[in-house]
Amino acid sequence: MDGVGQSALDIELRGQGRDLVLLHSLLSDRTAFDRIAPRLARERRLVLVNLPGFGASAPAGPGLEDFADRIAEALPRAGVGPGADLLGNGFGGFVAVALAVRHGQQFGKLVLVDTGAAIPDAGKAAFHAMAERVEKGGMVAVVEMALARMFPDDFLADHPQIAEERRASLLRADPGHFAAACRGLAKLDLRAEIKSIANPTLVVVGLRDRSTPPALSHALAADIPGATLVALPHCGHSPHIQDPDGFWNAVKPFLGLRG
Repeated sequence: MDGVGQSALDIELRGQGRDLVLLHSLLSDRTAFDRIAPRLARERRLVLVNLPGFGASAPAGPGLEDFADRIAEALPRAGVGPGADLLGNGFGGFVAVALAVRHGQQFGKLVLVDTGAAIPDAGKAAFHAMAERVEKGGMVAVVEMALARMFPDDFLADHPQIAEERRASLLRADPGHFAAACRGLAKLDLRAEIKSIANPTLVVVGLRDRSTPPALSHALAADIPGATLVALPHCGHSPHIQDPDGFWNAVKPFLGLRG
């Protein structure tokens, strides 16, 4: 835990080597990286963050820019020096984009997984509806829908233990903070700013993603100068959970991993 009171950010450090900051999706917490973290930690010091309002992290302001500013402020106090690489999935990827736009000098390489710079107008209503559902009925009101957005149906059917782990993670979320995050995501629009990102960038996209349309990842790769894209045709929103080996192979060359 970094800081106290409203500045607290719940961070776990694991492994040794160059720092790699990991930011989870809206539909999870930092345990989303459990299937890939042991392998990464053999070569990197992992900075596993529970985003503001998730886990034991205090909430930030209403916008994802507030999430980014909170993280940028907290990381140096947690001993994370300049040049740390940054990896974000889904909602965490949107926060990572905001970090690169607002605090890019703090970071080295940027890995953006099934994410974007803005939710299309046609998709905003889904996030507002999800916010209203959890405010009325708690996390249980959206948990099954959320699982279906995270993974393809055949993966859920074949991996009931992983489905149960992710269900338990969702049910631990605070409904009020989750709703605020949904609305903050719906409002975010960094499409004009991403052309200024100078960090070397890899975009990874699961082509079966039903949560964040793959077109948003393709737009990131096209608009961030020098960015490259790797597509995983069989994966949904969270390839690091669904196919850790495939995800490892996708990020290994870019991050300079050896294993």
